[in-house]
Amino acid sequence: MSRRALLSSFSGEISTSRATPSTISGDDDAIEEVGDVRDGELEEQEERWSRLLPELVAEVVRRVESGGAERWPRRRDVVACACVCRRWRDVTRSVVRSPVSCGQITFPSSLKQPGPKDSPVQCFIRRNKKNSTFSLYLGLTQSFADKGKFLLAARRYRRRAHIEYVISTDPDDLFEESNSYVGKLRSDFLGTKYQIYDSQPPYVGAKATNSRSTRRFGSKRISPQVPSANYETGYIHYKFNLLKSRGPRRMHCTLQSPISSSSTEQNPQLSDRSDYDATKMVGNKPQIEKVVLKNKAPRWHEHLQCWCLNFHGRVTVASVKNFQLVSTDGDEETVLLQFGKVGDDMFTMDYRHPLSAFQAFAICLTSFGTKLACE
Repeated sequence: MSRRALLSSFSGEISTSRATPSTISGDDDAIEEVGDVRDGELEEQEERWSRLLPELVAEVVRRVESGGAERWPRRRDVVACACVCRRWRDVTRSVVRSPVSCGQITFPSSLKQPGPKDSPVQCFIRRNKKNSTFSLYLGLTQSFADKGKFLLAARRYRRRAHIEYVISTDPDDLFEESNSYVGKLRSDFLGTKYQIYDSQPPYVGAKATNSRSTRRFGSKRISPQVPSANYETGYIHYKFNLLKSRGPRRMHCTLQSPISSSSTEQNPQLSDRSDYDATKMVGNKPQIEKVVLKNKAPRWHEHLQCWCLNFHGRVTVASVKNFQLVSTDGDEETVLLQFGKVGDDMFTMDYRHPLSAFQAFAICLTSFGTKLACE
């Protein structure tokens, strides 16, 4: 949607016909005069739109953004709002913000940005055993029957002595060579150690972990300007249970997360930049922090004779796959990621800062599959 089309949608059809002098042919002065008239009309039109009440402008931008409730909104529509005038641009920046500021996932770039700090983002995963695929959806309501908004998809592949999960933004194009590829998850032979690979560098100057040919992203990629490769950004380790003691699986996660600056937290408008832009080099050091998570220890319920965790109604089926992750440095009561079963092939996934949707999805994928050495 162009800027002219956006203005037309709210003010009625704008006529593009212009009266041109009969002496326009070969007359440079007449051509300049016509150009000045058109520029003046455009400036007058922009000035008229800039005089709208800020509340009305904000409502217009919110309706454009909310058009992507069940799908991704077209970026050009939101950009067109910001191109009307300075006031519209300021309002658009205040409405369309990153997940850490507004708690919403507006564009695909939000999938690589940390979630909100105050409340978790509620998602769910659907599993298809026939083709070994997993689809991540953003929950739009509190109901488990919610259709949801599609975010990511993954497919499990067996590569000789290990397993790989290829993660993509297209559920029908789950290949590492595709234009929708955003990362992958790789396991060892026993399925107890996993590495998370991102298709984007976690910070400026990061080195790829393989010799894959560098090429530009396709149109469906999250960032078209970043070279295509694999960068290690996380590590998950399940502890062995050699004594076969009762209890859930024990896991540790080490992730790379961009550092949130104080200026960004004080001014949410500055947080609209992607993770790639936020991790500039400062003093030849990347602005990346290491986040270490561990599973929250459950409590033994004497009456039920089982290990229990409080999922606050988000998990309804007992399973060894269910888990909650907390930080090892700080508050161990705040759950940063929880995953649990609610149906035969239905699972909930709730995450918050400093995790992104991509990182949370990759961690939850490690819970699928049998781990005899850990159970």
